[in-house]
Amino acid sequence: MTSAKNPLALIGLLTLAACSTTPPGEESSDTTPVSETPIAPAPADELEAPPGPDMTAKRLTIAAVGDMMIGTDYPENHLPDDDGVSFFAHVTPVLSAADIAFGNLEGVLVDGGEPGKKCSNPNACYLFRSPTRYASHYDAAGFDVLSLANNHARDFGEDGRTSSMEAIAAAGMLHTGREGDFASFETHGISVAVLGYAVTRNSNLMLDYDLAEKTISEFSKTHDVVVISFHGGAEGRDVTHLPFAEEEYFGEPRGDVVRFSRMAIDVGADLVIGHGPHVVRGMELYKNRLIAYSLGNFATYYGISVDGIKGIAPVLLATLNGEGRFIGGAIVSTIQLRPAGPSIDEEQRTLKLIQSLSVQDFGQSGLAFGDDGSIEPVDRPDVAASCSNRLYASFEKRLATGDGMGHGPDVGSDEWKSVIEFKLGLRDDPAVPERNTNTWCGFVDKRIGDGQQ
Repeated sequence: MTSAKNPLALIGLLTLAACSTTPPGEESSDTTPVSETPIAPAPADELEAPPGPDMTAKRLTIAAVGDMMIGTDYPENHLPDDDGVSFFAHVTPVLSAADIAFGNLEGVLVDGGEPGKKCSNPNACYLFRSPTRYASHYDAAGFDVLSLANNHARDFGEDGRTSSMEAIAAAGMLHTGREGDFASFETHGISVAVLGYAVTRNSNLMLDYDLAEKTISEFSKTHDVVVISFHGGAEGRDVTHLPFAEEEYFGEPRGDVVRFSRMAIDVGADLVIGHGPHVVRGMELYKNRLIAYSLGNFATYYGISVDGIKGIAPVLLATLNGEGRFIGGAIVSTIQLRPAGPSIDEEQRTLKLIQSLSVQDFGQSGLAFGDDGSIEPVDRPDVAASCSNRLYASFEKRLATGDGMGHGPDVGSDEWKSVIEFKLGLRDDPAVPERNTNTWCGFVDKRIGDGQQ
């Protein structure tokens, strides 16, 4: 496809050309007279170190997707008819064209074995077990790094996750996710680290913000580009908007994904990739670094709902320079129409939804979305503070307890947000919905940044 409006046409613009090297010169004949008096070399301390490579001129394109699980044989056989061989056929050209392709692997790669958790109702048991041979399908599709930091990576215990790690490595890919497990490699003269985080046991824990901050900072000192993946946030078709607060799902803490992502970039991360809600969320450019808050369900066979917006997802293409700055990218919209795997969505529903959510949640997200799927960085006022800062948290606590700020509104409701805006002086009357409350966090950020609170 070569249409300028087709996202696939962007690959030619976004994929880094093969690095060229200067061919060795031919040996020349020695015709230059040599002085009979030897010249003493300059002292070592007077020699200038050769200049390092210009990292700002280097380019690295990363293709990133959300949740993947291409068939389970537990508790019954729900593997694809062709054993998954063609599941990625429609998107392989996109993934394999990037310098690095990343995805989140739900479930485990293990041959047989008993689950690590028990289900009272096997018919409603969300445990995913794929044969180890399926690792080759991910490799053939172009994937380079897979995350095992998610709530299904331990469906068959830590032995199951160990099996997944071994199968991934045997197929020639890298993995990250288990506590202390990070991917580190070099491509095109750029050293890259991929760090996978989740809210689940024995994973690199995103809920431990202090430890995550320290770890990310350490990797940023030894790598040119640091990519962070997180599996967090609530789940369901109604959680497309960011709450700018700690989230829960059935009583389980799922983290404050905005706080975590911005913190990661504050201490040296260059690209943050989110997944977990099973729907897409907005994106923002923060300190010239891209944050994608959820990439949704990308390639999931039976066992995970793909109805409606749960069945659309992007291949996010992000081109960074050698220092990690976001240069440009694209959203290749895909859709799942079972029993097939992900295919290109000509209606670009994913692009339209992410663009809308980014505007509604951030106002000025720092990103310009083109009709052809392109993403370009644009100027954005500095984000001085997030809505989870101490000032905001104090308002939240006081409103929730009714201490001096009234009673009644449920925390997180539109009425509650209106009262918060009123108390911060952002609207005259909390009962008058004079602005879209989905952008309220941006207004709070701006007012705090202007020093008005």
